[in-house]
Amino acid sequence: MGRRVFWDPTGRRYGGLPTYPWRMAPEGLATRRQLRAAGLRPGGQAPVAQLMWRSRRYQARTRGVRVAYLYEIAKAKPCRIPSAAQLQALAKALAARRICPECGIEQPYCIPTRYGACLSCHGWELAT
Repeated sequence: MGRRVFWDPTGRRYGGLPTYPWRMAPEGLATRRQLRAAGLRPGGQAPVAQLMWRSRRYQARTRGVRVAYLYEIAKAKPCRIPSAAQLQALAKALAARRICPECGIEQPYCIPTRYGACLSCHGWELAT
């Protein structure tokens, strides 16, 4: 299956959105990650196109086809700047993720939800 399969600039084949293969999007369009890297956000606009590509990593869940939506850069808005209270609340929430519920010690990493305790309490020793 080549790149031609995902070439649909009219949007007839894939849900009404113009579709392009990986790395072949037209100028002026960007994914959410690309917008964020440029300090922008979609700002409420709907996607105007999509990228599609095959991925072996997601073969079982999505039949190996990945999708990324594209937004117009010209209509994007600047990222919002969080207030001091929001930053303080975020720091508090992240610190809570590092405190072990068993020993109560703050670790330099987030406590794995898989174990529900720090690695020391779970029986693992970190290599130093």
